[in-house]
Amino acid sequence: MDARTEIHQFLEEYFVLDGKLASLGDDASFLENGIIDSTGMLELVLFVEEHFGVEVEDDEVLPSNFDSVNRLNAYVTRKQPVPSIGS
Repeated sequence: MDARTEIHQFLEEYFVLDGKLASLGDDASFLENGIIDSTGMLELVLFVEEHFGVEVEDDEVLPSNFDSVNRLNAYVTRKQPVPSIGS
């Protein structure tokens, strides 16, 4: 399963969105559309750290990294270690 799908599943399950996210699209702002609030942002950071094995630095918790499915997917992709050849 790819990161984008896993992000969708987490958001739908944890924030009980009932398909709202899919209707808004992957560029929709989580905060502007009321999908998550500041407490929800902390839950999202914990999800990223635990599920993807990514260490999120305090200065990385920015809308440019965490405020839409596309932004979060790009952030996770950048932060995940690249497997070495032969691994």
